[in-house]
Amino acid sequence: MAQHFSLAACDVVGFDLDHTLCRYNLPESARLIYNSFAQFLVKEKGYDKELLTVTPEDWDFCCKGLALDLEDGNFIKLADNGTVLRASHGTKMLAPEVLAEEYGRKEWKHFTPDSGMACRSGKYYFYDNYFDLPGALLCARVVDSLTKQNNGQKPFDFWKDIVAGIQHNYKMSAFKENCGIYFPEIKRDPGRYLHTCPESVKKWLRQLKNAGKILMLITSSHSDYCRLLCEYILGNDFEYLFDIVITNALKPGFFSHLPSQRPFRTLENDEEQEALPSLDKPGWYSQGNAVHLYELLKKMTGKPEPKVVYFGDSMHSDIFPACHYSNWETVLILEELRGDRDGKPEDSEPLEKKGKYEGPKAKPLNRLSKKWGSFFIDSVSGLENTEDSLVYTWSCKRISAYSTIAIPSIEAIAELPLDYKFTSFSSNNSKTAGYYPNPPLVLSNDGKLKTK
Repeated sequence: MAQHFSLAACDVVGFDLDHTLCRYNLPESARLIYNSFAQFLVKEKGYDKELLTVTPEDWDFCCKGLALDLEDGNFIKLADNGTVLRASHGTKMLAPEVLAEEYGRKEWKHFTPDSGMACRSGKYYFYDNYFDLPGALLCARVVDSLTKQNNGQKPFDFWKDIVAGIQHNYKMSAFKENCGIYFPEIKRDPGRYLHTCPESVKKWLRQLKNAGKILMLITSSHSDYCRLLCEYILGNDFEYLFDIVITNALKPGFFSHLPSQRPFRTLENDEEQEALPSLDKPGWYSQGNAVHLYELLKKMTGKPEPKVVYFGDSMHSDIFPACHYSNWETVLILEELRGDRDGKPEDSEPLEKKGKYEGPKAKPLNRLSKKWGSFFIDSVSGLENTEDSLVYTWSCKRISAYSTIAIPSIEAIAELPLDYKFTSFSSNNSKTAGYYPNPPLVLSNDGKLKTK
């Protein structure tokens, strides 16, 4: 890997939409996502009404990088070597002696040494983005409720109902049909949930375009929701900024699938049309695959190997597959870098929104969880008071393995010149080199961390 990275050296700049170009007001969007699932489980599937009540303290459970074992209802936090650092049954944290008895110092049963281990399977689910995270709290509370009802009997069988809730609230036709809770509420009051793009970011996008870069938007959101978001955050003329818009991209499959498995489709009134044998010109498309896209980029740039960089917030859907399958440069948007300074998020919401919405303040999702500790490092259970017991988490290891750089937001780099040379993560740099503008505080003095 190169020691430095510069946008000026790239021919193509691609973006994910949700939590990348479009930032959400996390306390509000988290509550909405949670409610969309909880209402469905209670009203349609007969779950306990207690699920509908969430206290501000409950949100402390949410921490990116957790895995839910679907068979036993345990949530776990993994070290970089696959051992279990902390675990809970539902929302109840396991005591160190229980943790030692259940998991010991051996690799978790579903762990594979390759950091690219699947994030989804029939046996477990990894929570790696802010759309998923409210579901972690909901599932943990479902496990609490079922444990009480069943006297702790396993295995659990609630996941099919969670999947039904996803389908009900987020299926392709849900936006148009005003299904569920999520889309109708975002349409009703977008300002409550979305941050508009700062002028500096809009200017930066225009600057990239004027410098001759090809700009792409690749999102798994459907075209109608994408349009609402982009018009709200960028303005009604947002389409002129992007040469290529791809919606319903079904990442990570967009990067990993063969063209025959996932062809591009045209759109008419937000309805998908016939499959295309190849991608011949820029425009707005649905589904698709990175192979056909790259062929088009070769044609557009006139280069045999155009250099692409992709910005995204999800290691599972954006960063790992774009790096691993497509060999693109990747910029990870990591809002934990915001929430980690001085114990308060730098600007988790604009000043004009503070205090505007009712209710006690819940912990923003990018802030440190008291239950789970740091997203980046943790101590090996039983050795908490010894300095050399600190280890990197699996999530942290993947950042330096698959990201070119990691930043708290696009705004953080928008005023830099395009030829600014970022220090990138690479095998010959320290594990903190690629964080801009600063590494997380907990990693600032990482000399004593164990590397496995």
